[in-house]
Formats: sequence, structure tokens, C-alpha cells
Amino acid sequence: MLFLDGVGGGVLDPARNPLACARLPALAGLAGGGLPDGIRRSPTMLMLDATLGIEGLPQSGTGQTALFTGVNAAERIGRHFGPWAHSQLHTVIAQQSLFSRLSRRGVKACFANAFPGRFFDFAARRRSRLTVTTLSCLAAGTRLRDAADLATGRAISADINAEGWRALGHEFIERRSPAEAGAVLARLSREYAFVLFEYWWPDRAGHARDMAQAVAVLEKFDALLLGILEGIDLTRTLLLITSDHGNIEDLSTKSHTRNPVPLIAVGSGADSLLLSIGDLPAASLTSVTPALLEVLGMPA
Repeated sequence: MLFLDGVGGGVLDPARNPLACARLPALAGLAGGGLPDGIRRSPTMLMLDATLGIEGLPQSGTGQTALFTGVNAAERIGRHFGPWAHSQLHTVIAQQSLFSRLSRRGVKACFANAFPGRFFDFAARRRSRLTVTTLSCLAAGTRLRDAADLATGRAISADINAEGWRALGHEFIERRSPAEAGAVLARLSREYAFVLFEYWWPDRAGHARDMAQAVAVLEKFDALLLGILEGIDLTRTLLLITSDHGNIEDLSTKSHTRNPVPLIAVGSGADSLLLSIGDLPAASLTSVTPALLEVLGMPA
């Protein structure tokens, strides 16, 4: 599962939408020959409501809780909230996150992001400021990977090519190409039943409103996809790509958007997953975890 923070489907206007400017052959191919525009669906892609029926702009804390638990977190607390998990949602995340549900069933899961040493110091002091994904793993007992895992090809960097790790005090970390990072994820998928990679740079690029940066962020992800596709067997593996809210698709504003987000699924079980979600009256972020568990043979 590839989680893209801040990627919605909006009008493919090259003046404000980097998805219309970037070279994204892998993503377009997986999406059925086109890119998310907020309306189009294909046999491999549908659009999910990210507003969760609540006024205001969707945020990462509530959006990711909905995505990874199936619970309408914005409705639960009465508003959108982010970027970290709201304190009222910590119990929901601990009990109902995808990682917790897999752990209770003895299923091997991997959060493939590597975290620098300073993150672990921060997490020990400021657990209330953790993101949904990291909080989910800590509650489920899923190990968070570190610099040693990154150096030995057991994790990848949040920026994909590990450009900033030496500045963080990890001088032994070498730069890695997106294709090489994709190969790492492909190898991990043969060892674990579920692998998650979180790419939060699209949200950051959207807030920056820099078209060149946004295009570069998206094209780096597409190169990662090519590396993954070279290393996995789609007759045995499900590849899932989705997001939590819109942002990067509209650089005319530095805020999030209320656009729907894409859900792209290819490979083993993809048809069943998309059919399950597509049959719902209103497919939303809350639809993903229940459908994924069903495909994995572990209905909620």
C-alpha cells in the first residue's frame, strides 16, 4: 500500500495542477490510462470522498484515522483535525487500526518508512503529536524502522532517495535512486503480508505552491512505482495507492481542498476490492480498511 499524503483529484489544468504537467507514465498506466481529475473512474481507479460529511477542509489526523481504521473520525470529534492524531481518537487507532487488526490475527505487517534517530527522541517525549501511521504502529507493536534498516535495504526514506539523511547526522546513509527504493519495497512485499509506505512530500509541495517542486515530487514517486512494478508479481500481489485529502492538485491555494482522492488498485484481489467499495452508496476514506481486510480474508 502506497499512501500519498495530500493528493486529490482536480481539474487537470497545467496552470495550477502539477499532475497535468509531470511525466507520470507508471501512475497513469495503473490508473487506467489517465490521471485523477476528480470525476473519471476506470477499471483500476475510483474516487473517494475525503470530506467525511463534515464542513471545512479535510485534515490528515482525521482523514488518516478514517483511512486506516474505517471509522469516520471527523464525525466522531465533530470536525476535521490535523496533522497529528487527535487525543480523542487514540483509543480508536489503538483498537481498530489496520496494523492492530493484522497484529491480532498474527499477520506480519511492515511500515517501510525509516525514521532518523531524532524522531525516536521526539516520540518518547511528545506521543500526543504523533501522526496516525506512527501511532498505529506503536499501539500495534509494529516496529518502526530506523537508519540501520535504511542502510541495509530493510526500509526506505520518506523522501524516497534519502537525500537528507547525512544532514540529520547519519553520515553512513547513501543516496538511493527511486528505482532502487522501489526494489526494496518489492523485496519487503515478498516477506510481509502487508507493507505500507507513506509519502508525505506531495502535501508539503502543495502547501509550498511551487510548481517545479511539486512536479519533481510526483515524478520521483512515479520512478519509485516503476521500480516496484519491476520487482513484484501482480498475479500474487495487490498494489494499492490512495490518499487522505486533496492539496497538491490545486496550487492556486496553499490550503487543503475538498476534492475527492483517488484509490488505485491493481493485481491480486484488486477487482474484488474495487467492486466492494464501488458498490457502496458513498465510497469514502472509511471504505478502504474494511474492503482491504475482506480481500485479505479477514473481514472486520
